[in-house]
Amino acid sequence: MAAHTQISPEEYLRTSFDGPDRDYLDGEIVERNVGENPHSKAQVNLVLLLHDKGKKTPLHVRTELRMQVTPTRFRVADVAVYSGEEPKQNVPSSPPLITIEILSRDDRYSDILQRFEDYGTWGVRHIWFVDPWLRKIHVYEAGALREVPAFRIPEYELEISPAEIFG
Repeated sequence: MAAHTQISPEEYLRTSFDGPDRDYLDGEIVERNVGENPHSKAQVNLVLLLHDKGKKTPLHVRTELRMQVTPTRFRVADVAVYSGEEPKQNVPSSPPLITIEILSRDDRYSDILQRFEDYGTWGVRHIWFVDPWLRKIHVYEAGALREVPAFRIPEYELEISPAEIFG
């Protein structure tokens, strides 16, 4: 079994990585899978849609943002959406309204569920999952993924369909 080098949260926050940013989980650096074209297209479409729909209500869309979900866990979401005031911290420690993860070819189901569990425990109200390979969308609620016909947040008059995402 390979030995893992433990580093402090402060060391992690001072570190820049070649390639995509990485998560920090209880002292260990954890690589995130890099998206391919379908992942990238879905991410760009979501950002544009959320930015456009956020003109009615203040939504602040961020990609690849480090967020501190516990004192010893940092996650980097594909897309994070804050409501109200813009996040002031470089690494927010307050949960966004929405986190969105887009499936990469090499993602493991158990890792995705653990990520969503972290978001839910932290207080993220809307956890969305996009599968660009099957062109399906899901929400994470009560410990499980559920396929939905559209992402909806009625209080923000926000609705996004798979056709808009995968266009």
